[in-house]
Amino acid sequence: MKTEKGVLWTIFLTFLKIGPVTFGGGYAMIPVIEREVVEKRKWLETRDIADIFAVAESIPGAIGINSATFIGYRVAGIRGALAAMIGILLPTFCIILLLSLFFLQMKGHPKMEAAFISIRATIVALIAYAAIKIGKTALVDKTSAVLILLTVIVMYFGHSFIHPVLLIAGGAAAGIGIIMLKQKLGRKTPLTKRTKRTKRTKQEPIFDYMI
Repeated sequence: MKTEKGVLWTIFLTFLKIGPVTFGGGYAMIPVIEREVVEKRKWLETRDIADIFAVAESIPGAIGINSATFIGYRVAGIRGALAAMIGILLPTFCIILLLSLFFLQMKGHPKMEAAFISIRATIVALIAYAAIKIGKTALVDKTSAVLILLTVIVMYFGHSFIHPVLLIAGGAAAGIGIIMLKQKLGRKTPLTKRTKRTKRTKQEPIFDYMI
């Protein structure tokens, strides 16, 4: 019981630290979540985070809260999901409460405007870093590279009338169709890149395959 409470408390504190850096939305949280959940806590792997964000984006609700809830559930079940959700919501709730009191008075102040300009620039960098980091887990072969390129083009030219959910559903359907086609042709389909190792024999494959 003590161990379970300790895990729940750790989940709560982890997302309590992540909550205050939600400037710019959930995408700006990806590097922070990855550092805390993958690199520091070793709860999940980078490709798991990519999958969680894909699902969190495709369902109703804020992507940051959805992702935290998914991660908490993966680590410690329903109680873990509640701990993560409360942890990530609490600081945001407090910050919004304070801003509602002072924002109207500070709005238009030169220093405040300069601060928000810098914050926006930093957010762009965080999102770009997250895209590169997660992109490495998704780019496993030439087919996935083509899908990524096509999706970026469709989003760029059709973002005003094509919902992201449709793109995610289309990507899932395309992936299933490609794997089925390659299976019929007797070709191997790389699904994930293996993590780098210090030593690797010449015969050891770089990818995990579905035959």
